[in-house]
Formats: sequence, C-alpha cells, structure tokens
Amino acid sequence: MIVIDVKNIHKTYQGVVPVHAVRGIDLTVKEGEFAAIVGPSGSGKTTFLNILGGLDTPTEGDIVVNNTNLSSLKASQLIDFRLHNIGFVFQAYNLIPVLTAQENVEFIMQLQGKSKQERSKRSVELLNAVGLSDKLNVRPGKLSGGQQQRVAVARALASKPKFILADEPTANLDSDSTSNLLSIMERLNKEENITFIFSTHDQRVVNKAHRVITIDDGKIVSDINNL
Repeated sequence: MIVIDVKNIHKTYQGVVPVHAVRGIDLTVKEGEFAAIVGPSGSGKTTFLNILGGLDTPTEGDIVVNNTNLSSLKASQLIDFRLHNIGFVFQAYNLIPVLTAQENVEFIMQLQGKSKQERSKRSVELLNAVGLSDKLNVRPGKLSGGQQQRVAVARALASKPKFILADEPTANLDSDSTSNLLSIMERLNKEENITFIFSTHDQRVVNKAHRVITIDDGKIVSDINNL
C-alpha cells in the first residue's frame, strides 16, 4: 500500500534572491518502510520533510498522502488531516513542559476528541512500549534527553498515524540514548508495520534504515533500498 506519492514537488522561497529549496522531486513511500533522508546542510531535506508532513506547502507539484491530495486542502482541513494521519518527532522534542509524560501523550488524543478512558489506556500502553512505564507522572524537565525523545515517539504514535516523520530525532542524544531510541523505532516498524521517515545527519540512523534517499541541491540524487 502506498502511503505517500509525491509528483514534481518544487519549493521556492521568495526574497531579494529567490531560494529554490526543493526542485522537482518525485517520491513514492510504501506502508511499513523505514527510510532515511540524508544530505548536506542546506540540501533541502528538512524543507522536503515539512512538505511531506503538511507543515509547509509546495510552490508547485502534488503530494498525495493516504489517497488525499494535500494541495487541495484548506488550512483548517490540513490541520485536521495532520492530526489524524501523521505523527511527528522533532529534534527539540517539543514536549509541553507543564504536562507530565502521560499528559503529553494524551494531548493529541484530547484534540482528536477521544474519551478520557481511551486516552488514559492508550497513553499508558504507549509509554510502556517505549520503556517509560515508571515515568508516567514525571514532567519533561525531570527527564533525560533520551527519555524526552521516547515520550515524543509515544506522543507521535498516540493518534494512530499512517506514518511518522522524524526530523533529526537523535541529534541531541548520546550514543546509548540513540541506540535505545532506534531499537524502539525498529521494533514498532517490524511488529506494527509503522512507517518511519527520518531526516538525519546521523550515520547510526542511516545504518539502520532499509532505504536511504539522498537529497542535494533540492533534488534526489540517489535512492537506495538496503533490504
């Protein structure tokens, strides 16, 4: 099953000198892939990842996610689509500091209108899945970087998304935390067929990826399947 189908995506930022961040990218991603997008700083990979997630809009081209053309959606529709179809893991974690780990995971489900009972049950299950069953009532400031990123993964999974986009998820983590995080993501990918797409400079992430897509100067210059 195809979860993402990108056709001729361009992104140009207008200014005194226009910046062509993405230049005519075509890409298809199937359900269950574990893919890394790599490339030098300024290559366009983060811009492209943001377009895949509906956080940015292309200047030209079509992006179809779960049979929905994101280019055809109004802003309010796009917000709702992201909420129900796409999970995000960010480099800086982006947890809400005044909420506990469990409350952070529940927050997305609250926005979806899930019942308190359902939110509580699923958040406990997800935090247990990422090895944080003993941190339910702990706020982010009392968690290590690796623990915060695991909460972020649990939060990304809370909405039962079609896929998860992770932008430099290991950039702020030490080696042990990176290894733990990647093991969790690999297990979720294998056991639950969750699709992961990473933007990364981290060779440890690249080594685990089943598919490595290299972007340079806003274009895909190689697409290698390691399976």
